Amino acid sequence: MKKMLACTMAIAFVAAPMLAAEKTVKGEVIDVKCYTSDNSQVGKDHEQCALSCAKRGNQMGILTSDGVYLIAGDYAKENNKKLIEFVAKQVEAKGEVMEHDGKKTITVTAMMVAK
Repeated sequence: MKKMLACTMAIAFVAAPMLAAEKTVKGEVIDVKCYTSDNSQVGKDHEQCALSCAKRGNQMGILTSDGVYLIAGDYAKENNKKLIEFVAKQVEAKGEVMEHDGKKTITVTAMMVAK
């Protein structure tokens, strides 16, 4: 019984960071590749490049005060079709958030320009 309890606790400890939680994140929609290579690649000055990358289907993310959330789900489908209007803008995105191996992902269910 003790071994079974210990195994259950170990599995829960390992799986906990992978569990999804509904959350709203606020930040700028960025092109992850550009930002990763040069973290100054944000804002209005980088908008045209980020738009081009988004239209090609590059991985997009939301840059927040606590890091970058990779965008997944319907908003990332069809070469980021639903994201185009939000690129390089401050947004509020609602969705399931997961963290695995230090990478945060949000499966966006709703997004709007932040006020």
